[in-house]
Amino acid sequence: MTLASLHPLVVHFTIVLIIVGVAFKLVSLFGRPAFAGPTATTLLLLGAVSAFVSAQSGTAAHGPVERAPGARPPVMEHEEWGERTNQIMMGVGVLELAGLVLRRWPKVKIVHAVSAVVGVAAVVAVYEAAEHGGDLVYNYAGGVGLRSGDPKDVERLLLMGYYQQAMADRKAGRTADAAELIAAAAKRFPSDPEVQILAGESMLVDLKNPQGALDTLTSIKVPADNRFMLMRHATLQADAYEAAGQKDKAAATLEAVVKQFPNPRLQQRIDALKRGATPSTN
Repeated sequence: MTLASLHPLVVHFTIVLIIVGVAFKLVSLFGRPAFAGPTATTLLLLGAVSAFVSAQSGTAAHGPVERAPGARPPVMEHEEWGERTNQIMMGVGVLELAGLVLRRWPKVKIVHAVSAVVGVAAVVAVYEAAEHGGDLVYNYAGGVGLRSGDPKDVERLLLMGYYQQAMADRKAGRTADAAELIAAAAKRFPSDPEVQILAGESMLVDLKNPQGALDTLTSIKVPADNRFMLMRHATLQADAYEAAGQKDKAAATLEAVVKQFPNPRLQQRIDALKRGATPSTN
């Protein structure tokens, strides 16, 4: 495991250690409970070490992310706040060690008070670092594939990009664009039955092509033990049959899956389809 891959693991420890450590430090200024002071010192010293490792691992990780188009500004902001957190926590660590060395000094409380104040600054800094880090991860998809080095992580990101943009296009009324993206995803992931089901749905919803949807859905081999996928597949087939005016086939498709997985909602639809069914011509 490389130093860069440690970053998403270590930063969470850093955040918790700093926030909880400073909280204990503030409580300890009142003198009670007795364990608050030693606990605060332990947590803050660990937080200082963790902040250092976080900063170093972040520096090691930022290169590949920074090169992605548009990602440099959020990377730099996150890195700057991470460095500030590290520097502030180094100061807190020195103050905590000084407090230990000077524990018998009558005015040692001054050292603890200063440490608490600097610790509050560290909480602000680590909050900003975390906020910018979250922005980098969730708004820019930074770091995907870096921790594990597995190309499949990037493939999942690509698939999510296809899906989310297609849903945004569909919502905005750009159904042709949505269908194009989903078709590209289906071509990229030909062996993924969920993606192929999504392509069948797009044929029906975006392109208003029930026969194309049926052709796509019929060619998919759905895992026999996947209840959710089987029911979704059958429901989409029924939707396509109904859109094509073949309500009897829509009902038969749903009946086949309801026999295996009883479902009151689907049974109600079957009954409604049978009441309005007209014989199919093929």
